[in-house]
Amino acid sequence: MSNEQNKITPAGLKELKREVEATKEQRPTLIKALQHARSLGDLSENAEYSSAKRDLRHLESRLRFLNKKIQYAEVVASPVSTNKVKLGHFVTVEFLDDADQVTYQIVGQQEVDLKQAKISLSSPLGKALLNHRVDDVISIKAPAGDYQVKIIGIKNKS
Repeated sequence: MSNEQNKITPAGLKELKREVEATKEQRPTLIKALQHARSLGDLSENAEYSSAKRDLRHLESRLRFLNKKIQYAEVVASPVSTNKVKLGHFVTVEFLDDADQVTYQIVGQQEVDLKQAKISLSSPLGKALLNHRVDDVISIKAPAGDYQVKIIGIKNKS
């Protein structure tokens, strides 16, 4: 696993911890459901028991996964300077092929959310933007084809 995959913003780490707590809150309900299903009798043909057991196993697996993400996360504080693109920055780019402007936040891989315009620093665009400045024109090599963007602005907050 590359070091880029472990980097995360403070907000991203907070969200992971919130998800762990929310997932832990589901555990007692699933345990009660398993206990109830077990009390119904013959376990070999008890679909409710199998389902409850599978749900609890899935929850425990999710908790282990989230805790590993937290354990190996490298929290990178939001950069103070906005002269170069760094993790956590909001970067406004202009796509030179159609003059469309979009603002993305550069985040760790765990935080990616395209609906909120959060892109990974290890994505083709994120990787290409890192350490560049306003007015730089950058060529991006992406699986769907190469394109160019111009950095219009860099901010710490949206």
